[in-house]
Amino acid sequence: MKLHEYQSKQIFSRYGVPIPKGRLAVTAIEARQIAEELGSRVVIKSQVLVGGRGKAGGIRLAKTPQEAEELARAILGMEIKGLPVRKVLVDEAATIEKEIYLGITNDRAALRPVIMASASGGVEIEEVARLTPEKIIKVHIDPLLGFCDYQARDLAAGIDLPKTLWRSFDAIAHGLWQAFIQNDASLAEINPLVVTGDNRLLALDGKMVIDDSALPRHPDLAEMRDLDIEAPAEIEARKYDLSYIQLDGQIGCMVNGAGLAMATMDIIKYYGGSPANFLDIGGGASAEKVAAALRIILSDANVKAILFNVFGGITRGDEVARGILSALAEVKPDIPMVVRLVGVNAEEGRRLLSDAHMLTAETLVEAAQKAVNAAKGEN
Repeated sequence: MKLHEYQSKQIFSRYGVPIPKGRLAVTAIEARQIAEELGSRVVIKSQVLVGGRGKAGGIRLAKTPQEAEELARAILGMEIKGLPVRKVLVDEAATIEKEIYLGITNDRAALRPVIMASASGGVEIEEVARLTPEKIIKVHIDPLLGFCDYQARDLAAGIDLPKTLWRSFDAIAHGLWQAFIQNDASLAEINPLVVTGDNRLLALDGKMVIDDSALPRHPDLAEMRDLDIEAPAEIEARKYDLSYIQLDGQIGCMVNGAGLAMATMDIIKYYGGSPANFLDIGGGASAEKVAAALRIILSDANVKAILFNVFGGITRGDEVARGILSALAEVKPDIPMVVRLVGVNAEEGRRLLSDAHMLTAETLVEAAQKAVNAAKGEN
């Protein structure tokens, strides 16, 4: 789950990371009032969960409260990469002498977190990594030992930070680490972390991504979710504890098991089709859950055929079949459906589906071929 800049910076500040003075505004009048309270130049920053806000005109400098109101009104009327701007962050403008990148994520290859710093802050870190990877200093963090003081010094030295700022940098890096680990983040990033005109370090921007699997431990973070960036079907799927990601293909997939779902998508592509979604109904799925999954798949107008690939272990084949039939009775689809059902009570499940005149297959290859042909309108 991605957090907005203002949400990320609020979390960072709780761990001692210095951020600019400012507040969130949802109207142009509010933006003017905040600018008046700050009594200085302000930056009006659109709060949308996409990159390239500045290039799109979503970040503007205002010299007066009147200008802050005008710019906020213009930005609040924008869409950036298809997302509406519903709120803006009004921050006190800073005098920038130098921009630094500082971030923490998980290094899956090293099986531990990695903290990265670069003197080339203020730009996409992916571009820095691609064009000048030597400018990114990386330090891996032992989960048992945590982030150590000497590692912060290594980072500061690696980016040629003046020694007068090392103590501040150490505190910010440790604060970022605590924000990362205590909130179960998969990314915590400050870009840019700037050296100001009065020789202070200040986090001008912030970004956090929270591990969805940890959200039950953090109900306060779960409430911060921005639904604007999610497809309605994905929001509905979460209500039923379904793992669903909408894609742009024509063959809907309902599978029990993430690995089996990936294999199903691969084989659809292999035989010339294109999956419309990833959907894992999980183990022990009830008829109600299966029916909900089918309704979600059918809500996608691009779907021309559906492939069910169910291995009955914990999930019983007859329960899956009843869920499918229940959903069919409710939504009455007019597209072909192919079912591959094996495992516990699979024979009973196949009988129920056969009586409903659905296409069946014994192997995944056969099922994929039938689904691809059905989506193309072939027999």
